[in-house]
Amino acid sequence: MNFSVLLSVYSKEQPVFLRQCFESIFQQTSLPSEIVLVKDGPLTTELNQLIEEYAVKHPELKIVSLSENQGLGKALNEGLKHCSYDLVARMDTDDISKPDRFEKQLKVFQQHPEIDVCGAWIEEFYNDVSDIVSIRKVPEFHAEIFKYAEKRSPVNHPVVMFRKRAVLNAGGYLHFWLFEDYYLWVRMLMNHCTFYNIPESLLYFRASPEMVKRRGGMKYLCSEIKFQQEMRRMKFISSFCLVKNLLIRIPVRVMPNFLRHWVYKYLLH
Repeated sequence: MNFSVLLSVYSKEQPVFLRQCFESIFQQTSLPSEIVLVKDGPLTTELNQLIEEYAVKHPELKIVSLSENQGLGKALNEGLKHCSYDLVARMDTDDISKPDRFEKQLKVFQQHPEIDVCGAWIEEFYNDVSDIVSIRKVPEFHAEIFKYAEKRSPVNHPVVMFRKRAVLNAGGYLHFWLFEDYYLWVRMLMNHCTFYNIPESLLYFRASPEMVKRRGGMKYLCSEIKFQQEMRRMKFISSFCLVKNLLIRIPVRVMPNFLRHWVYKYLLH
């Protein structure tokens, strides 16, 4: 089956991480037909040189350049326009796909043509893939996924493969700071798309204490409150669920970083 891989990179990415990401793509047991890489604004010389190196070796690497940094949601929406195939695999440029990731996801779409979104678990690591700190598990079947989505994002975005037409029919990626992917899943669920998560880890997700720190503070909290209110406006969740979600989330966003790190590591995975 033909499929595209969709990536977005910006100036703060580490070249060594992007190289590891590329290598994990080009060493797959099922290779993509094309890789669409969005340059989200001007990049460093080192990143541009690395991208050019791979573009020369791999003509299937298609570059989409944005003159200014647009943010992940807008960058992915632009990249999606350049994906030639209906099946699109997402990945972040600092993560590492396991060698049989695409093969296993393609098998799901081959055996179950009704599925629109296929995710999986991911393993979070610090520094090296031998240093796994947690496994981010999500429900397997559609009914469980729908219910889970009322309280948490039901799909691990960096390891998802989806049908392009189903994403576009739901409005594509829309800007919602920090919640672009969750917002997309909710709209797709309400648009009667069918979801499935493979119950095993297919990707190494690069984590850090700084990432947990970024998930706190008033700016994050305000965006989260707005997102919860949007889900209520869309009638995806009830008023009771809205209040319950906020009662759980507000303390997590305002607690000290060391406590939030403990919550993410031991309670949310």
